[in-house]
Order: sequence, then C-alpha cells, then structure tokens
Amino acid sequence: MKKKLSYRDKLIELANIYDVKEIKDYVKRRKNLTTGQLELILKKNKIIIPKDFKTNFFKENFTKPLSKVSRQIDDLKEDSSKKASKFSRQIVYFKEDSSRSFSRFLSNLWRSTGSIGLGVLNTFPKVGTVIYNFVGDFLTNLFHGIYDQQINKGKTGKIVVAFFIIVGVITVIASGITTFNNFEKTEKKQIVKTVEKIKKPEAKVEKKVEKEVKKPKIKTKKKEKVTELILPDLNLKTQTVLSLFEDVEYDLNTVRYQKIVKPIYFTQFPKDLDEIQSVKLKKETFIKIVLPLIVAENEKILDDRLKLNKITSKKNTTEEEKQWLRQKFLEYKVKKGSIEELKNRMDIIPTSIALAQAAKESGWGTSRFALEGNAIFGQWTWNGKGIEPLLKDKSKNHKILRFPILRASVKAYKNNLNTHKGYVKFRELRRNLRDKNKKIKGLELTKTLGNYAEAGSDYTKTLAQIIVQNRLMDFEPVRLEHSIEKKELNL
Repeated sequence: MKKKLSYRDKLIELANIYDVKEIKDYVKRRKNLTTGQLELILKKNKIIIPKDFKTNFFKENFTKPLSKVSRQIDDLKEDSSKKASKFSRQIVYFKEDSSRSFSRFLSNLWRSTGSIGLGVLNTFPKVGTVIYNFVGDFLTNLFHGIYDQQINKGKTGKIVVAFFIIVGVITVIASGITTFNNFEKTEKKQIVKTVEKIKKPEAKVEKKVEKEVKKPKIKTKKKEKVTELILPDLNLKTQTVLSLFEDVEYDLNTVRYQKIVKPIYFTQFPKDLDEIQSVKLKKETFIKIVLPLIVAENEKILDDRLKLNKITSKKNTTEEEKQWLRQKFLEYKVKKGSIEELKNRMDIIPTSIALAQAAKESGWGTSRFALEGNAIFGQWTWNGKGIEPLLKDKSKNHKILRFPILRASVKAYKNNLNTHKGYVKFRELRRNLRDKNKKIKGLELTKTLGNYAEAGSDYTKTLAQIIVQNRLMDFEPVRLEHSIEKKELNL
C-alpha cells in the first residue's frame, strides 16, 4: 500500500525531480524548511506546483481573502475608534478649557470685588474725617456764638418754664399708662377670684357628701397651695364637663408630654356621656375623669410604702407607729403580722392596667353599673349593696358592688388586686420587678390577670390590646400636679 505523503514531502520530492540544489543542500544538512520556504524556493526556480497535491488551495483562495477582509475591518474599527477617542479628548479639553476660563473669570471677579470693597472701606476714614471736622466746626461756631451773645433774662425765664411744662406733661402721660396697666391686672385678678369663689361652694358640697358616707376628708398640701377640685354629685352634663376641662386647660397630650395631671376628682360620670358621637372624644373624656383618681390612689399607696420602710428600718417603734402597722395589716389582710407580705401587697397598680380594666368593665364609663352605682371595675358582691345584673344565669346570685363616689370604686379595686388570692401571680411578678429595681409596667402584668374575668386568657389579650391601641403606657409615670416624685431603692 502506497504511503500517503504530506504536502511538504511532496514539495521535497518535486525538488528532487527538478534537481533543485538549494533544497537538496538544506535536506542534506538536515535543516528543516517550512512549507512556505519550500514553495518560495520552487517558485524562484520557476517550478510550477501542481494543484492536485496543493492542499492549501482553500487557504489561498478563501481563508486568506477572508482574513484580509477581516484585517481591513479591524483597521477600519481601529481608525474609527481612534477618531472617536480623539473627538472625546477634544471635548474633554474643551470642557477643561471652559472650566479654567470660568474659574479664571470668577477669580478675576472676586479680586475686582475685593479691590472695590477695599476702596470703599478706605473711603470711610476720609468720610469720617470730613464729618468729624464739619460737626466740630459747627459746634465750635455755635458755642462761640452763644458765648459772645448777651443773655436775655426774659427769654431765659420763658425757656425754663417751657422746660418744666414739657417734663410735667411727660410725667402725667407715663403715670396714666402705668395706671391703665395696673387696672387691667386688677381686673384679671378679680376674674380669677370670682372663678375660685364659684368653685369653692362645690367643694363644700362634696365634703358634706363625703361626711354622710363616712369617708375621710381629702387634705390639700399646705406648702404647694394646690387646691383639689372635687366636683359633687350634681348630675353634670357632658358639655359642662368639657367646658370645665377647657377652662382649666386639661389636655391629654399635655399630660402625656409633661407627665403631670391636675387633681380634679369627679364623684360620678356625666349621665349623657354615651351621647358623644365621637369615639375619640368619648374615650378622652373618660380617661380625663378616671386618671386623676387612679394616680391619687397610687400616690397614697407610695406614701404608705415610704412610711413602712422608715418604720422597719428603725430599731425602736413608737405606739403610734405600731397602731399604724396594725391598721395596715387589717387593710391588706396580712396574717401573722408578716412585714414582707405587707410590702408585697402594699404596692401600686400600674395606671395603664387600671385604665384598661376600667374602660373594659364600664364600657368607657357608659355602662348601667358605672352610671347608677359608680362601679367602674365591675366587682361582684354577694352580701353587700349592689346592682342586679339584667342578664345573668339563674344559678348565680351575685350583684355588682355599688359605690357612693368614683374614688371609692378605685380604692376597692386596688385593694382587691392587692389582697385576693386569685391575684397572687400578679403580686409576685410585681415584687420581682421591684427587687430588680425595674419599672412596673402594665403590659408585663396583664398576663397574670386571667382570674379577673371568666374569659381568662382572652380577657388578658383584650386588656393588652386596649393598652396598646390607646397608648395608655404613656400615663404610667404621671404624677399629680406639684406632688413629689417618690423613688424606692433596694439596699
């Protein structure tokens, strides 16, 4: 079988046939010539290479022309890119030149402005000198003229009289203005005194009511001179209440910001509170009525805690202090005289929880129990005076406890949470927060109040929802106006 020769071998064989010495010498010297070199030598010796074994025919006729065209395209691209880059450089140079010229213009303008300003400033001393010389010469000539003239006694007397007349007129006008201002202030004071006189009889009526129900009088602080405004049981209308709030500038946004509430104590809700169309206004009115009552009871509890800590820190106690302790043991239903248990029970109810429960149990102050019996928290009773529920199971014989005034309901509610065995977890969690010097927050304690209503966990979720939706957490640090902030440290 004949061996297939490569294209190079065929070229060498062709050189042997035509006796091309140059190629033979290269082969003898074992120098490898490339295909291109062999073709070049053969063409130089005018030897035609047959097409039948010229395998690079496709390359010569197709590949090379295509590559040539592609090179031309590449050259065209390169030229166009060079022209584009040249054009872009020209644009950049133009921008730089324009920016330099603009900055040069600004700097020149700034320098010219500065030179003008310096020129103007340099003129000031000259102008001042001119004015100074003019005024000096004028005054000098004036005084010289006065000195040189002879004084006329008649004219001098008239001048003196005119001077004193002018001074007298000015004095009369000034005293008249002062008198007018004092008169306005006196009128304002009289209006304030009139308002106080109108309020004082109401307070007296309330004191009579409190004596009839055998409630202790509410004492005002002598040092601060802040009168507690107690509104009696006079069937107040809602519009009257709203007007009163406006007169005393009682605003919840201000309370939220300043954390201070005025000591205004209502003995009952307005009977027409439910007629307010705006839900927001109804809720705000309810909070304004109940908030001072809750804060006042909490501050009373804090006063008792401070007194208890003072007594327990002493080695010896007086008979009066021992009697006070006995009363507190009875009030908080503490057996065996345990001081620790008394401390555990004698503590505040977070304002947010009290407001949320009052809103839930009284329908924001519009329920029959709240309007007829001042029962804000819906506490049950089996042997006391109460209001019969209209819809209740026949197997149950409870009533809703009735109270003479709203504050009595708040006090009973706090005593209930602080003493009843159903709220042990509530008191334990509150005590843990105290021991860790943490703030007593309502949202943390709501989970422990499942025993307050038959709904259980659903009831606690509702309380948390009321607190969050109405931003009742804002009222937890609120104090009565001019009261002292009470802090307790665990040593």
